[in-house]
Amino acid sequence: METLRYYIGFNLVRGIGPARLRALLDVFGDIEGAWHAPADALRHAGLDRRSLENLLETRAQVDLDREVRRVAAAGVRVLTWEDPDYPRLLREIPAPPPVLYVRGRLEPEDGWAVAVVGTRRASVYGREVTRRLVTTLARSGITIVSGLARGIDGAAHRAALEAGGRTIAVLGCGVDRVYPPEHRELARQIAAHGALISEYPLGTPPEAGNFPPRNRLISGLSLGVLITEAGRGSGALITADYAAEQGRDVFAVPGSILAAGSAGTNRLIQDGARMVLEPADVLRELNLTMVAEQAQARETLPATETEAALLAHLGPEPVHVDELGRAASLPIAQITSTLAMMELKGLVRQVGGMKYVAAREPGVEYSLKPET
Repeated sequence: METLRYYIGFNLVRGIGPARLRALLDVFGDIEGAWHAPADALRHAGLDRRSLENLLETRAQVDLDREVRRVAAAGVRVLTWEDPDYPRLLREIPAPPPVLYVRGRLEPEDGWAVAVVGTRRASVYGREVTRRLVTTLARSGITIVSGLARGIDGAAHRAALEAGGRTIAVLGCGVDRVYPPEHRELARQIAAHGALISEYPLGTPPEAGNFPPRNRLISGLSLGVLITEAGRGSGALITADYAAEQGRDVFAVPGSILAAGSAGTNRLIQDGARMVLEPADVLRELNLTMVAEQAQARETLPATETEAALLAHLGPEPVHVDELGRAASLPIAQITSTLAMMELKGLVRQVGGMKYVAAREPGVEYSLKPET
């Protein structure tokens, strides 16, 4: 992609994040024009003095072609706002990162993802709860997203791998760095059975200020966030806050009121998070009870014009099949058989009384093929 070099370039400039880059694109039309814009034009576009100085310095010192080659040599893929493979769920959040560095592979089925996070000081209870919940979620076809940190994060990644599932680690450093260092082998396994992801350039050290912002990516890549154990000051609670802001469901596992490590999760439940006592609590709430069947159906069964016509008349409000028949001008028999297939694919959900709603798309784009 011709624009890749400029995205990498802007990602190296301190002070130019998603909001400022979007503003520059609005002014200059494209990223190449923004990169080469003269200083006066950049100033008029709203760049403050420090960001402008950083940009001019980076432009003078960085060889963009060499940076592209360095990324390729590291075996890292870069996804940008312009890339069709950029994760759809992440694209929906406020200020998604313009650049994602990926070591490993992102797959379409990663649209069915749940984040599992928690305290770095995990207790035996927290680790066991995490292992049991993640094992079932991973075996149900759910990709587990976490942050590779000590404690609950590491337990979540390991449980997903041991269950034969996929897992994604979002890093607070470059994907060519591993933090904490004792998770180096775990990171290698994650890259082989999922992906390591970061918005930070290669070589970025694991500075403390990087970790709170990366939590918005953990929640942004997921349909919901599950906190299995967390004290009042746990960074996992930042992820829960981001999830709520992004419209994601927040789940929490209760613990003893005498355990400091459960004070955060208990408070989340008190404040409205969904309490989780078993994996089915998460699967039901997120409509993920038949992920494996839905994935197989989507691979083997093409979308049809009838499905497209019905989806055009379905949303979050229940619609009776008779109403669908009138709206789509189709026979009831054809509508009911099509809805049954769409339900198997996870495209619609029956809510009782022959009424249907559109199910939330889990991140797999669906191509329309004509009926034969």
